Amino acid sequence: MNTKKCVCIGVSGGIAAYKALDVVSALRKNDIDVRVIMTESATKFVTPLPFQSLSQNMVTTDMFAEPKAFEIQHISLAKRADVFLVAPATANIIGKVANGIADDMLSTTIMATRAKVIFAPAMNTNMYENPIVQENIEKLKRLGYEFIEPASGVLACGDEGKGKLADPSLIVEKVMDTLYYRDVKKDLVGKSVLISAGPTNSSIDPVRFITNRSTGKMGYFLAEEARDRGANVILVSGPTNLNPPKGVKVINVITNEEMKNTILENYDNSDIVIKSAAVADYKIKNYSNEKIKKGDEDLVLTFVRDNDILKILGENKKHQILVGFAAESNDVVKNARKKIAKKNLDFIVANDITSSDTGFASDDNKVIILSKDGEEIYLEKMSKRKVASKIFDTILRKR
Repeated sequence: MNTKKCVCIGVSGGIAAYKALDVVSALRKNDIDVRVIMTESATKFVTPLPFQSLSQNMVTTDMFAEPKAFEIQHISLAKRADVFLVAPATANIIGKVANGIADDMLSTTIMATRAKVIFAPAMNTNMYENPIVQENIEKLKRLGYEFIEPASGVLACGDEGKGKLADPSLIVEKVMDTLYYRDVKKDLVGKSVLISAGPTNSSIDPVRFITNRSTGKMGYFLAEEARDRGANVILVSGPTNLNPPKGVKVINVITNEEMKNTILENYDNSDIVIKSAAVADYKIKNYSNEKIKKGDEDLVLTFVRDNDILKILGENKKHQILVGFAAESNDVVKNARKKIAKKNLDFIVANDITSSDTGFASDDNKVIILSKDGEEIYLEKMSKRKVASKIFDTILRKR
């Protein structure tokens, strides 16, 4: 029996159809079973093959095609879906659904599903602002259908205004929220959670700096999980390419010193502090105010130790639950245990950075959660969002 969540994605005929490929890819990385239905018009913009390759399922385009199994296909897809996403949603498909028209595979399946249906409109600005389209959207909203607002900008036709398909990452966030997190127990209501994420930079001269491979994904997922459980969340983030989580106060920093100061400013008012940032341990001893010129000889740089932020937090801990992260390349548990004692932590999350399919830049992680009382919880490979959920489950169970 397939226990995965299923998202049915309806792709209608617009130039933004190619962006739906990013949505399919991201959902598959989150271990979602993705089923794609394309209108005939959509296949003129993107062929079914890339959707089939990314979803690892056959793509449905023809309502009257011979089924692969004995089933009424639009009914089976309608029943299988946990969430039904239409992206891009053209004025045509919005109008059909709003007026009860079911004349192709996509519109028929939408009519037959009891799953939550989410439309992500994409069309010309004048079409989007047309009173008929807006009336159809408002009607569907009253009936319980949900919409992801299109973005503004220069459109494919050259016009400028509202009508661009929302960023795929925002669409995925909305779908994941609907699938999993809308019904998350609110066990952090009234609590303040402080999280650090991403790398920090240590400057060598006005042009160069040293940093590390951290993308910040784990910390951002932790912030989203805490938010969805009802906490007031502050995310102190080093430089990343990630979109700030909605409903989270994000404070951007660059250096170790900036991160230390920002965390300490918010430390006393925090109930749970999770330091997942990969902070630079060393900084240049003699920073050059001018760009260091290339010479004929080797360049030798001297580095000195920078702030051990986690140790400082442990030394100043009062009522806070303090959680650290340990990225190790050998003796993972042994080294993590040393850090718990040395830095006065309540928990530490350890992972092996030599793993090729988890850790930095990956959407997945495989970690060990260690507590100060000796417990060790081994998590198999799973999405970083699921790891974030397990971390908070462990913290709250021990509280």
